[in-house]
This record gives sequence, C-alpha cells and structure tokens, in this order.
Amino acid sequence: MLIHIVCFKYKATTTDEQKREHLERLQRLAGLPGVVELKAGADVVRSPRSYDTALVVTFADRAGLEAYQPHPQHVPVARFGADLSEHILAVDFEE
Repeated sequence: MLIHIVCFKYKATTTDEQKREHLERLQRLAGLPGVVELKAGADVVRSPRSYDTALVVTFADRAGLEAYQPHPQHVPVARFGADLSEHILAVDFEE
C-alpha cells in the first residue's frame, strides 16, 4: 500500500467558506480510480505548528498515485488548494 499525505496551511486571506469548499472538494476525490481509502479533515488542535487541513489517501501501489495525480477530477482540486495555501507539504510512504 502507498499512503499519500498532504497538509495545507491556508493564507490569512482564505475565508471560512473557501476552507469548507476545499475540504468538500477533497472528500469528493474518494471515488477516483485507484483510491482505496481517503480521509480529509480540518485541524482541531490549532497549535502553532498545526496545518489547517489534511488529506490522507491510501493507494494499492505507486501506480495508483501516479494515475490519480493527473486525473481530470483531481487537477482542479489541487489547483484550488494551491491557490488558497501559503504552504503545502506532502509525504508519500509505503506501508
């Protein structure tokens, strides 16, 4: 299995409505081909080191991730997140 984690630190100008919309868009990616499991949520701890939203996707293998990234339903969601964020981090590891 390949675990794909993405964390978003939003810009100060990002509205609550935009944050909600982003989270909803992320959650709708669950049905894409190759996705075994998808979880997305907003941070509840809000510590100084916290990011605002996280996405955790499980794929059967790296090929699943490679098919997911250019998928026409994923690309606009990724762009939307990038536009809202001052920083994005990603980690991919095999389980």
